[in-house]
Amino acid sequence: MSVFMRRAKVADLDRIMVLERETFEADAWPEDAMRRELESPHAFYLIAIDDEADDESDGEAAGLLGYAGLLAPKGGGQGDIQTIAVAPAIRGIGLGRGLMHALITEARRRHVAEIFLEVRADNPIARALYESLGFEEIGLRRRYYRGGVDAVHMRLTVPPAVTRPAEADATEAKR
Repeated sequence: MSVFMRRAKVADLDRIMVLERETFEADAWPEDAMRRELESPHAFYLIAIDDEADDESDGEAAGLLGYAGLLAPKGGGQGDIQTIAVAPAIRGIGLGRGLMHALITEARRRHVAEIFLEVRADNPIARALYESLGFEEIGLRRRYYRGGVDAVHMRLTVPPAVTRPAEADATEAKR
């Protein structure tokens, strides 16, 4: 498998919706809402693709491994992680973390100081990922999801980009 990320396009909508419905079932976004997100100048959506898969097979989500979206108007100071999904067969390999890092980097480019998200209270794996990235719980939205499941509202204060001198690498290269 060869994985790469790129900006999502409206042409990716069908594949995104297959994974959206598979992942979120009753809470899946309507297709027209997802289309508006992909078309919005204030949104930044990425897809992760298996470059070795045949994208045309059966019109399904072939090759699509995951997607994630950020809504952050430039200069607005705040952003929201709108959605993130990873194909069930490859969960646990770090793709969700990679997508989140890419969204945080884009938020930084847009001069966003804070990023917000909601996560199902009954999803400890996603909550642990977000906490490991520096998100903190700031509230609870009772019965936010279908079936009466609460949403944990979380916030990340976007950390500055970290740069390190290349001295150590240069010293090692000379040896």
